[in-house]
Amino acid sequence: MDEDERVKGGSVVAERDQGASVVAEQTPEQLVARAIAPVKKDFLRPPPVRDSSPNDAVSVPNDNTTTSVLAKEKKSKRQLKRERRQEQKSPRNLCPAIAKTGDVSSCPYKDKCRFSHDVEGFKAQKPADIEGQCPFLKFGGSCPYGLACRFLSTHDGVTSGNLNGLKNSSEANGLSKDVQKLLWKNKMGFSKADAKLKSLGLAGPKSKRNDFENKDGDDTGPNKCDQSYESGSCVTSDSGSKLECPAEVIQDGDNDIDEKSESDVLCLQKRRKIEENHGPKEAEDEGVSVTDPIVEKSCIESVQEAGTDVITPETDLSLKLHSREKKLIDYRDKLYLAPLTTVGNLPFRRVCKVLGADVTCGEMAMCTNLLQGQASEWALLRRHSSEDLFGVQICGAYPDTVARTVELIEQECSIDFIDINMGCPIDIVVNKGAGSALLTKPMRMKSIVEVSSGTADIPITVKVRTAYFEGKNRIDSLIADIGSWGASAVTIHGRSRQQRYSKLADWDYIYQCTRKAPATLQVVGNGDVFSFVDWNNHRTECPKLATCMVARGALVKPWIFTEIKEQRHWDISSGERLNILKDFVNFGLEHWGSDTKGVETTRHFLLEWLSYTCRYIPVGLLDVVPQRINWRPPSYYGRDELETLMASDSAADWIRISEMLLGKVPDGFTFAPKHKSNAYDRAENG
Repeated sequence: MDEDERVKGGSVVAERDQGASVVAEQTPEQLVARAIAPVKKDFLRPPPVRDSSPNDAVSVPNDNTTTSVLAKEKKSKRQLKRERRQEQKSPRNLCPAIAKTGDVSSCPYKDKCRFSHDVEGFKAQKPADIEGQCPFLKFGGSCPYGLACRFLSTHDGVTSGNLNGLKNSSEANGLSKDVQKLLWKNKMGFSKADAKLKSLGLAGPKSKRNDFENKDGDDTGPNKCDQSYESGSCVTSDSGSKLECPAEVIQDGDNDIDEKSESDVLCLQKRRKIEENHGPKEAEDEGVSVTDPIVEKSCIESVQEAGTDVITPETDLSLKLHSREKKLIDYRDKLYLAPLTTVGNLPFRRVCKVLGADVTCGEMAMCTNLLQGQASEWALLRRHSSEDLFGVQICGAYPDTVARTVELIEQECSIDFIDINMGCPIDIVVNKGAGSALLTKPMRMKSIVEVSSGTADIPITVKVRTAYFEGKNRIDSLIADIGSWGASAVTIHGRSRQQRYSKLADWDYIYQCTRKAPATLQVVGNGDVFSFVDWNNHRTECPKLATCMVARGALVKPWIFTEIKEQRHWDISSGERLNILKDFVNFGLEHWGSDTKGVETTRHFLLEWLSYTCRYIPVGLLDVVPQRINWRPPSYYGRDELETLMASDSAADWIRISEMLLGKVPDGFTFAPKHKSNAYDRAENG
């Protein structure tokens, strides 16, 4: 080390020590005023020196990493696809059928199988088994992964079972292949949604929203079926259902459309344009009927000539349940776990259920992707048997898209309510006109809620933010209407879209909206609930508030539900926290699998969660209790080595924790947190 490096290193250490001493010299009140956690002076330490930011990707060195990346950049897509197929033939990708039985002759595809049949080669390269017991054998079942299981040494000759046997008994809401094929081929019927759209005057000519919603290129699928419902065609369901043909379908290439139909199309286009700019009242004033239907008879006639019964949309709405006649959910005083992107997966929700959560909701799913039959999106709707009060959250920009999704989910899934997200601040969602973009379009909000509540027999709830722009709150002016539109509950996040997480939630405004809400509409508050003290204060300040939704507070410390129910500050030990992580790992292996792929998927979501848990400061280390969610923790020592490790905001330390539970990471392993969860006071931290 030369002289310059020694001087530079010494100055860094000096600045670090000086910063630690400044924190130590300030009083707890001064630290709280600066949003710095008042950790007891005995536990403070200088912050560690790092060459990179904690949010940067961390990778495990591999001799072939550099050359493989450079070579991969120069290869064509066709060549990469060919290599992927060859990779499947490698010994490490053993045929699932052979892995389950250990018998090479058990594969029905024989030589045509795209996976490897080399059992000995697979065993030679398989990573070492993980310590512990196979999660599938703990309850007396059989492991569906056989030779591929990373806990093979604990099988003791137990035969493998059906790959989906255990999952089918404990998890629900999977996407069947028959339904997926219908969605791929755009042959799924939506008679209830179509009838409700027609009754509300929302049926119209074919729209171009598919191109708009997919302009970012992220909504891909075998067949894009997220079209305006009136652009469908007469199809027969492959699953044996009757032929469905909405009466308002206009066939492409049909030259027999009469003049009245064409004038109706133009009239409806004019009404939609006026309504979007001014509202339905002005549309009526312009002489355009809100409920004028567009009827095309040629489609029905062509089907009748074939001798097939036609099921037309039900127009007798007297048989439809009124919103007050639906099964209502009483959210009052129930502990509600918010739908959380990425980390709010099924294993995490199981952990929260064990710790006291009453209501759980799946991760936000995009309507477009669900209607396209994307398996990855449908996986967000999965429900565990322990989730006794469970809902799903969907996000869409148009009434017909949302209505079709609501009908499809209610038909295919077992759920208690459907929540419509109208507050998501993410750019890719807002740019499509969904999420918090709907806050600028109250008439479209009305259409979406009305058609959804009219289509579904289960409660429809809505989640919103205070406004789109900072300082221009508008939910208080809409709260009375949201109930009349058909929503049974509304969750208000006390922040605007523009604000993101740069400030604390505005609970005074949530109280104001709650007091204006009609008696039939339950209001749920959301934002910065991090202790039972926060919970009690909100419930005391506004008794009309049904409950509080817990979001980031559950990510940082999922035992917040236990604290609220037992009304105490839990000074949880590092060993107890590690046991919670072990439960998550076991739940993850049951959900994603105990083979190498399942282990690494579990590791990935564990690391994402650890990027939040490092923000927790043990109660026994604080001068002021309880911890606030916006406090920045200084560097500190824990009461033992494990607690110190859990307090680290370095991804390298998170990987060490994962290796304690899931074994050593593979060569070339890389991890970068999806969310900047350990960043504070940054507007982009959404």
